[in-house]
Amino acid sequence: MDKRFDPFIAKVWEQGRALYRDLPWRDTRDPYAILVSEVMLQQTQVARVLKYWPRWMQDFPTVQALAAAPLERVLEHWQGLGYNRRAIALQRAAQVVVSAHGGVMPRDHDALLALPGVGPATAAGVRVFAFGEPDIYLETNVRSVFLHEFFPGQEGIADAQLIPLVEATCDHDDPRSWEYALLDFGAYLKQTMPNPSRASKHHSRQSAFEGSRRQKRARLLRLVMGAGEQGASEAELLDAISAAELADGRPALTTALLVSILGDLEAERFIVQRDGRWRIS
Repeated sequence: MDKRFDPFIAKVWEQGRALYRDLPWRDTRDPYAILVSEVMLQQTQVARVLKYWPRWMQDFPTVQALAAAPLERVLEHWQGLGYNRRAIALQRAAQVVVSAHGGVMPRDHDALLALPGVGPATAAGVRVFAFGEPDIYLETNVRSVFLHEFFPGQEGIADAQLIPLVEATCDHDDPRSWEYALLDFGAYLKQTMPNPSRASKHHSRQSAFEGSRRQKRARLLRLVMGAGEQGASEAELLDAISAAELADGRPALTTALLVSILGDLEAERFIVQRDGRWRIS
């Protein structure tokens, strides 16, 4: 390993030991359990995932259990985590693992990357934390460390500039502990200074949720779920969501917007229309 990186490596190890977070998914090497945690953490804060991950693992303890569960039940367990498409992708990934891999989570990077909803960072996370395999694990906290330490005061830094540094500093003997140290140091940096990940060329600020189309999508999905097996008509959904919007001080939903959002949810296989009524697919 290039000796020029010795000070950086020593600093990360030191900070990682001091800032270590005792998180429940760090107590397992079950690749399915780690996949669940990685997907949940993609766009959700750790504090919220701490509430959801244990319940999920209790109700869907194996990849087979998730693959066989009704979608409505899966979505019910996901409510509150946001971006519901992650839940359906996670179940589809479980179904592929069962059907194509005999229920055994693959450890090869490309095979993991082929699973629905699994991107490069998620695939790397499973390999590192479940199998102890070194990989390019470049998620937001890890990215923050490299931006802060190697590119201070700079902006527009592409991941292509970070990847050689990630590869050069990875601990091949204990990649799991090394990535934990990077994650915890990065989380600390983001809490104590302006978000270092803003220096990334790929950084984008998430739009406000309140009043957004995303919020209306989530509301409609909950309304369809609440309708149960009998489903809900378009008119019933329009009345219900409009009442909620008016209660929040916003205009009632237009029919055109309702139809558009229902169409999105149907295309993503969250809901289905039968006999003029919308149900969970």
